[in-house]
Amino acid sequence: MKLKAIIAASIALFACAATAQVKPGIEVLRDNNFESLRGKRVGLITNPTGIDNNLKSTVDILAEAPGVELVALFSPEHGVRGDVYAGDTVSHMVDAATGVPVHSIYGKTRKPTPEMLKNVDVLLYDIQDNGCRSFTFISTMGLAMEACAEEGKEFMVLDRPNPISGNKIEGNLTEPDCISFVSQFPIPYLYGLTPGELANYLNEEGLIGKGKKVKLSVIPMEGYTRDMDFRATGMPWVLPSPHMPTPESVIYYPVSGILGELYAMSIGVGYTEPFKLFAAEWIKAPELTKRLNDRNIPGVKFRPIYIKPFYSTGQGKNYQGVEAYVFDPEAAPLSMVQFYVMEELADMYPDHKLFDIADKKRYSMFDKVCGSKEIRKRFTERYKAADIEEYWNKDAENFRAASAKYHLYK
Repeated sequence: MKLKAIIAASIALFACAATAQVKPGIEVLRDNNFESLRGKRVGLITNPTGIDNNLKSTVDILAEAPGVELVALFSPEHGVRGDVYAGDTVSHMVDAATGVPVHSIYGKTRKPTPEMLKNVDVLLYDIQDNGCRSFTFISTMGLAMEACAEEGKEFMVLDRPNPISGNKIEGNLTEPDCISFVSQFPIPYLYGLTPGELANYLNEEGLIGKGKKVKLSVIPMEGYTRDMDFRATGMPWVLPSPHMPTPESVIYYPVSGILGELYAMSIGVGYTEPFKLFAAEWIKAPELTKRLNDRNIPGVKFRPIYIKPFYSTGQGKNYQGVEAYVFDPEAAPLSMVQFYVMEELADMYPDHKLFDIADKKRYSMFDKVCGSKEIRKRFTERYKAADIEEYWNKDAENFRAASAKYHLYK
């Protein structure tokens, strides 16, 4: 039976690799016999999403690679092996499988220190991002680039897809008073670049280390085109955080994630449909559904939903609301959907305007994720999405033009 199970697992992994149209950077590096790493002491920033198309970890690939000296691992949020719960501090440790020391860069230290880098010649980055500025992995990447620039170390990105697509750009640039770990750099909320392209943009535009450049190289993917979302790549999906269980999750994250920072209603996180829902005890599902569908939002439809979530903000209460369906991510104004929802709810339930019922301590995180205090200030004057639409979109086309020179894929 054991032999049959091993054979079945091997066939499944082969099938997974065979259906992938895209090779991630780690596979391209391996195909080239790791030439760019030979004779160098290698550090690696990764998590469980750093895999080849057979689900083998980049950690293990590099640890076993002939001629490669893997000397240090650097752990972002959730840990190198994914064994740290969301938001928990990552500790310094030794990776049990390889014996390689693991340095925490999620906790008090978010930027590699000179001590961490002293035995490293080149620091690699291999993480599947979600294409949204507020996801902390790109902040980790940029701060690591800054540390390498300061210490004279090389930095290499093993590239992966932008899972929403390389064309989707939405949101204003982060403003100086909202720079934080959830909006570390002045880029749009949805920035339409792969990690390697973004690294080139940050480096060449002087956005790391007070304009200091790092010696940067990118190992590009093979088979990727920028119109692909993750599903089109055929690559296996490993959830980059507990609330991103499927490739579809990244499409819905910008639909409700900003509103979710208020903790004023359920957006499905902790339930079976993370980021797809807008629900609360006081909502009447049919009316909200009709109002939102009557808006004819491009690429998006809604249906009524009734749930009883068992988690901290639900406690087994009966909730009603809507479930969003994004049929056309390219056409849909993904990040504006939550503001349309808030507008309709404010009109239906004036006593339940979300900023009024939310804890005001949450305003700061809302602003940081938006990258601007203006969004909240303008929206709460009348609870009209039209009052922020122009401001929210004001930087998108300029960024599209400025970032195009760093595109690595057609």
